[in-house]
Amino acid sequence: MMLCPQTEAEACDIVRDHAARSAPLAVCGGNTRAGFGNAVAAETVLSSRATAGITAYNPAEMVMTAKAGTPVEDVQAALAENGQMLAFEPADHRAAMGTEGEPTIGGVFAANVSGPRRFVAGAARDSLLGIRFVNGRGEAIANGGRVMKNVTGLDLVKLLAGSHGTLGFLTEVTFRVLPVAKAVETLVISCLNDAEAAHAMAAAMALPVEVSGAAHLPESVKGRFAGGVLADGAATVLRLEGLAASVALRMEKLAAAMAAYGPVSRLGGEASHRLWREVRDIHPYADGTSRPLWRVSVAPSAGHQLVAALRLETGVDAYYDWQGGLVWMRMEADPEAALLRGYMKALGGGHATLLRATPTIRAATPAFEPQAPGVALLSARVKAALDPQGIFNPGKMG
Repeated sequence: MMLCPQTEAEACDIVRDHAARSAPLAVCGGNTRAGFGNAVAAETVLSSRATAGITAYNPAEMVMTAKAGTPVEDVQAALAENGQMLAFEPADHRAAMGTEGEPTIGGVFAANVSGPRRFVAGAARDSLLGIRFVNGRGEAIANGGRVMKNVTGLDLVKLLAGSHGTLGFLTEVTFRVLPVAKAVETLVISCLNDAEAAHAMAAAMALPVEVSGAAHLPESVKGRFAGGVLADGAATVLRLEGLAASVALRMEKLAAAMAAYGPVSRLGGEASHRLWREVRDIHPYADGTSRPLWRVSVAPSAGHQLVAALRLETGVDAYYDWQGGLVWMRMEADPEAALLRGYMKALGGGHATLLRATPTIRAATPAFEPQAPGVALLSARVKAALDPQGIFNPGKMG
């Protein structure tokens, strides 16, 4: 059964009733990431989709407030009318996850969904200024302003962002926005292997040209991007944004420097926008299958080493975003969680999150990176303070 309260007060009543009975609630927005994580099955789903609408927006201040169930598409349309955007480029996971529904702005912040601009503009949580949410007691909390003695000193805004609905039910979010760039171009370096691409991207980031996107698309995935406009061979892609004159000048400097690494070409605005949407939305692995799909965050210099090590022992396909620090990795059969996390630890650590798999594999594989003992203890204390009966998405984060 899905419950879709139309007001915050209705949500409070629902949560209080379930808390009194210690009855679990599966919390979601548009449910576009259905099946993600290791949540314990709950008979009742609490969705924010019926609470929608932009409640405050001042383009001059570049701040918007919206109810959590507001479709991301509506937010982006309102921003576009004023030449503004969400700086963190939230991904649309529906095609890769094989789900339906409508992505909501509350769901974006609850999952801390961040795209290719993340490594220069910050994650979704870095744009989040304030929240309203219902805690596990059925109490409405505004922006963390209501002091709770069990969590005094903690930043509730940052805690709720990325908590995947385990700490509270978001009802409203306030966030920063930025102006849309007047021009965008992408430099393409062709035919680099993964290690060469890592060095080229590092060199590009060291230049004073303000690269806002850096990804490497190996030969195995290159043909699945941007309608075949990329040249033959692997493609290392670097994005520049800003005023047209500035982009043109910086592109000349970037192209001159990158020519030392391989053949270079350029994509104009329309092709660039399409390419980076597809990088953001995991387009190569929107393949209609349930083959295990990992989102792996490591040091940029370690990404290609991790993939190389795994290829020696298992079937794996991958491409790289965030200058190589984000690896989208699809396994051919088994998720190989122990092998992946073992190599990752040997290379300095990181986070591996299982985004997609069959229900059987999900049940047997920890979806999230295991927390260190001290962090796990702190997380449990925060959970107990905000959701003492443990009714919100039980088991989701661990």
